Amino acid sequence: MATLICGSLAYDNIMTFQGRFGDHILPDQVHMLNISFLVPTMRRNFGGCAGNIAYALKLLGGDPKIMATLGAADSQLYTDRLDALGLSKEYVRVLPDQHSAQCFITTDLANNQITAFHPGAMMESHLNRADETRGISLGIVAPDGAQGMREHAEGMARAGVPFVFDPGQGLPILESAELCRMIELATYVAVNDYEAKLLSNKTGWSIEDIKSRVDAVVVTRGEHGAQIYHEDGVLEIPCVEARQVVDPTGCGDAFRGGLLYGIENKLGWEKTGRLASLMGSLKIEHQGPQTYAPTRVEIEERFKQAFGSSLF
Repeated sequence: MATLICGSLAYDNIMTFQGRFGDHILPDQVHMLNISFLVPTMRRNFGGCAGNIAYALKLLGGDPKIMATLGAADSQLYTDRLDALGLSKEYVRVLPDQHSAQCFITTDLANNQITAFHPGAMMESHLNRADETRGISLGIVAPDGAQGMREHAEGMARAGVPFVFDPGQGLPILESAELCRMIELATYVAVNDYEAKLLSNKTGWSIEDIKSRVDAVVVTRGEHGAQIYHEDGVLEIPCVEARQVVDPTGCGDAFRGGLLYGIENKLGWEKTGRLASLMGSLKIEHQGPQTYAPTRVEIEERFKQAFGSSLF
């Protein structure tokens, strides 16, 4: 059986300015700001939450089905990549007269960032119907267009598919009532620690309140590991120490790939959380969200090194 990954496919365009923004922005002239930064280096990464989560799940041997939208103006690079990775395009819709979602990030030498995000075809993600899929046993509703997130949650519920609600970057664009409804439809909720506080503020529900409405709430805490709130209490998941810390972009998505694999294969919460933690650690050792490529054997070996027990 397959796992339906609802979320965005996007290009991340990352540039570096060999200076400091603050040296070139005049505080008393920001009302008429007009400035250009020379960025001699640029790289384009394949990204988007759906793409990143599916990539991690595929590494583990899962069968992810991406449900997302791309724009015809620039879709070919991504669809070719999906083909090369052996990832299904069955539920990837290419829209005419649109660009795909993309992020433009410029970082200076002090690690300050100026970011612009163009949602493009992502805003039409609701054109895909989660309840019209076949052979799906588990799903995730990850950050996407607001209408798409709402309708995909409703669609999975109608189809009787258990799913993870992962509001992430979609939290600011979803209203309180919408978030409450999606939590009540979901089987699991996954957020980071900051998102957990924001979700509680917007819904008026504590994490314990949210837990009472789902089977489990997973809260990631970066270098402090993760917590899984489930029927038997709160499980502390340790962070797996990375061999080197290179780039945190996409670590949360890698974690979710491990989470989905563990749920699908009934590994139990402790082993599922530890596998998810390991996937985040493997990702952080590489630049970009889809550039780490351990084999399944390597993943199992790293798991045993980290936890002193076998994955299976």
